[in-house]
Amino acid sequence: MTRTARRCGGRLARSWLAAAVGALLAGLALPASAKYGIEIDAPRELRKLLKAHLDLSRFAKRDDITDDQFDFLLTATPQQVRDLAATDGYFSPVVRTDVRTAEGKKKVIVHVDPGPRTNVSSIDLSFAGPVKTEDPSRENAARFAFSLHPGDPFTQSGWSDAKSAALKALQARRYLGAKIARSQALIDPRKKTAALSVAFESGPTFTVGPLDVSGVRRYPEWIVTNVNPIAVGEFYDTTRIEELQRQLQNTPYYASVAIDVDSDVDKPHETPIHVKVSEYPYNSVRGGVGYATDTGAHVQGAYSYLNTFGAAWPFTVQGRIDQIQQYGQIQLSMPPGRRGWVNSALASYTSTNVSDTRIYSARIGVQRARTSQFIDYTYSLQYYVDRLDQNAASPKTSHALVPQWSWTRRNVDDPLFPHSGNLLHAEAGFAVRHALSDETFVRGYARGVQYLPVGKRDLLLFRAELGGVFTSGSSADVPASLLFRAGGSNSVRGYGFQSIGNKVSGSVLPTKYLITGTAEYQHWFTHDWGAAVFYDIGAATDTWHERTFFPGVGFGARWRSPVGPVNVDLAYGIRNKSVRPYLTLGIAF
Repeated sequence: MTRTARRCGGRLARSWLAAAVGALLAGLALPASAKYGIEIDAPRELRKLLKAHLDLSRFAKRDDITDDQFDFLLTATPQQVRDLAATDGYFSPVVRTDVRTAEGKKKVIVHVDPGPRTNVSSIDLSFAGPVKTEDPSRENAARFAFSLHPGDPFTQSGWSDAKSAALKALQARRYLGAKIARSQALIDPRKKTAALSVAFESGPTFTVGPLDVSGVRRYPEWIVTNVNPIAVGEFYDTTRIEELQRQLQNTPYYASVAIDVDSDVDKPHETPIHVKVSEYPYNSVRGGVGYATDTGAHVQGAYSYLNTFGAAWPFTVQGRIDQIQQYGQIQLSMPPGRRGWVNSALASYTSTNVSDTRIYSARIGVQRARTSQFIDYTYSLQYYVDRLDQNAASPKTSHALVPQWSWTRRNVDDPLFPHSGNLLHAEAGFAVRHALSDETFVRGYARGVQYLPVGKRDLLLFRAELGGVFTSGSSADVPASLLFRAGGSNSVRGYGFQSIGNKVSGSVLPTKYLITGTAEYQHWFTHDWGAAVFYDIGAATDTWHERTFFPGVGFGARWRSPVGPVNVDLAYGIRNKSVRPYLTLGIAF
């Protein structure tokens, strides 16, 4: 530690000692006689720091401060201000305290002229160990993560955060035992500069070994092994550890998962992965109520039994009722197999009544699915029986046996509040006439969202959606739940939910083809609150060359709530000249 660093440490020690003595004095049962207010005259950021940590400020809320205690706090204030200002890069502040008395109450004004702020003049990051020859990219990652740059203000918190971020980046892959061998901040009070240097020691390359599982009581340990994506002997990588944790939490068995890896530099090869799980009970019941502008109020619930046949087969019954749709499903699944694949059988029934069109859809089938940290796959074979009721014709029932495939990829910086990256989803399926199907068709569907950061806070959002059912026959012979309509909060705002389609005698019928698009700009005033302007456009039709586009524009508020993003929008449908409000929670994907 340099002399300057020791001197700064001594100042902080004196500050904490003064705080402790002041707290002790304030806690004594002495007659209350000194009541005072305080005003801090300093630049905004420094004023905020002093208001939070200066003893004279903290104890101003007390009404049991004696005159002696007040004098002690007042005497300690200049040194405390200097010590606190030093942590924010001000090493030569001028401090003056004025005490005024009015109507028997003292008022203290603390004047602080912080002087010029100390700025970072140079940064020297050095690395030693195998990282120099084995994986220089980790050195580059650590340099990039070091958040201070020449010319930046020097603060103690910024200095600590920069070192911590660089070390964390170095430890993220291969070099789990990396450490800071030496660091110093050379402060030149005359030039108001800080010369920073940090020496990192990478230590040996770590490889991961077998799982060490604890907390297993109800369900077989091999479930953890089957969903583990990490092979013994792989280089240690935090993203792979996070993937293992996500895989375990995606199963229905574990309420919590804690993972730890030994960082003993003397035993870096095949270091064990310690997994501690907390299991759900066999039976669980979940429920909830909510509201959305598209579907109105809703109530939903589910019951699960996780040990069917005494072999950890999950059995689930779930349902949801809202103002336009009633849905129910039963599903029996096997435990995860190798690489986390899950086989299941399911049956569902959905009744939808929207835009004067009633669709009753029953389906039964089997599927094989795998969920990972970034990509999900599903292969299924489902038999559809749909009935379509409309105003202009008799009810129509259609059947189809559909082999299907779906794929989802998540490539965003934050799964809950994305600021950059993209989300993609694609589906494909087909049916063959007379093979338990009324018509031969091929169905494809895709949607995507792209997030483009603008500066540190703002972002551009682009959303697109494409769907098509390709058949030489009529769409009436294709199950209605496999066709398309547009409109609503996650489609084309400014129009009613699923109100864009084939209009026949007041009914809006689902169509063969769908296309929608969105461009949205979000400006964030603070971390949690923002505003947006947007433009949506879309069409749904049975005949592509006769398509009609429906544009909508609007604005809204954005809130990063504790449970996810909340969007409140007001949109104008240009073609229908209608104004509609929307309230959505979460990312619809």
